[in-house]
Amino acid sequence: MLLLWTLSLLLGAVAGKEVCYSRLGCFSDDAPWAGIVERPLKILPWSPEEVNTRFLLYTNENPNNFQEVVADPSSISSSNFKTDRKTRFIIHGFIDKGEEGWLANICKKLFQVESVNCFCVDWKSGSRTGYTQASQNIRIVGAEVAYFVEVLQSSFGYSPSNVHVIGHSLGSHAAGEAGRRTNGNIGRITGLDPAEPCFEGTPELVRLDPSDAQFVDVIHTDAAPIIPSLGFGMSQTVGHLDFFPNGGVEMPGCQKNILSQIVDIDGIWDGTRDFVACNHLRSYKYYADSIVNPDGFAGFSCASYSVFSANKCFPCASGGCPQMGHYADRFPGKTNGVGQKFYLNTGDASNFARWRYKVAVTLSGTKITGHVLVSLFGNKGNSKQYEIFKGSLQPGSTHSNEFDSDVEVGDLQKVKFIWYNNVINPTLPRVGASKITVERNDGKVFNFCSLETVREDVLLTLTPC
Repeated sequence: MLLLWTLSLLLGAVAGKEVCYSRLGCFSDDAPWAGIVERPLKILPWSPEEVNTRFLLYTNENPNNFQEVVADPSSISSSNFKTDRKTRFIIHGFIDKGEEGWLANICKKLFQVESVNCFCVDWKSGSRTGYTQASQNIRIVGAEVAYFVEVLQSSFGYSPSNVHVIGHSLGSHAAGEAGRRTNGNIGRITGLDPAEPCFEGTPELVRLDPSDAQFVDVIHTDAAPIIPSLGFGMSQTVGHLDFFPNGGVEMPGCQKNILSQIVDIDGIWDGTRDFVACNHLRSYKYYADSIVNPDGFAGFSCASYSVFSANKCFPCASGGCPQMGHYADRFPGKTNGVGQKFYLNTGDASNFARWRYKVAVTLSGTKITGHVLVSLFGNKGNSKQYEIFKGSLQPGSTHSNEFDSDVEVGDLQKVKFIWYNNVINPTLPRVGASKITVERNDGKVFNFCSLETVREDVLLTLTPC
């Protein structure tokens, strides 16, 4: 009897459980969905009714107030959905909700640059629970999005290639599930810091991966390990193009003191979120800014962030640099491989866009110790002063540096040189720049020359050679 009882227990553990739903099919707790090292607990997703996935449609005609649409031809037909436009679904993550301001904000920025059907996917009923349960509930969310895409295709002849699913955190893996269920026919999936716990290192079936859409791009902003660093995002590559802004671990502007983060301009809720998960939330803020800065987030192919920071990955390769965020799909080599890594720096607050320049200065005048700074002036704007070198300023020597300007300068027209050393020197030394070469990330080079030298803290303007 004991043997029979033990055997039935073992067989029960092996067989696993399964739940089935009329529109969405069946869900099991078999491996790899559960019972593996990364997901040890045997948990099934909640029912579609409990998760309550809602589709909130914003369009150019209704940018401020959503229409709630269900995956039914009559509901879609009576909404502002238009078949001659791209459709973008935005899926939030853990504890978040579809009515959260950042989703609608992305839609509003999209309306500035295109005509689009923009769905904010709300699954707050399934996201506001324990994390392990929420990580299973995204299977229902992904299935609901896939079903919606199938209705668009069967009832309206709408091609899945015109669909783009943007997911943040757990929403990234919900997007992956939607893509898997539509056989990778969705045009594009963007993963905004895909969630690490229960997904890092799992089989592709469970998580976002490059086979889930025709093109998958990913922004990693919180890739430190969950233990002990509380990094919520994945460090492994899961797309065709994987961007690691600022190295992907610690974002500029996320090191503010506790009070300044909680007393945030967007209110207590946003401030508290930023304090708890500032790096993790940066991914969708970068995406939002990228929509209105088509060339402000160039990613450089590089072996690592430390190599990038050592100025060894400039300029862009012959095919150009992909743009992190909204315009990543314009990159000609976007699907030439999987797990292609790109690095870039951003600002510490919105506007996060930056434009990288390489400047080489050939010195003239007196030999002295000091600092050299250069500012750029072009047809699109003027940059601040950036330090190119500090140390021994020797005539005839050339020093170069790269910096990330918060202004896109465009075609350069002139540059300004200044030096200082904060040392009282009765001989009033003079230093100049006989030549300054500026290179943009597209490889275009501008040369400027001068025969003059100047005293400390006096601006010297160089004109084209």
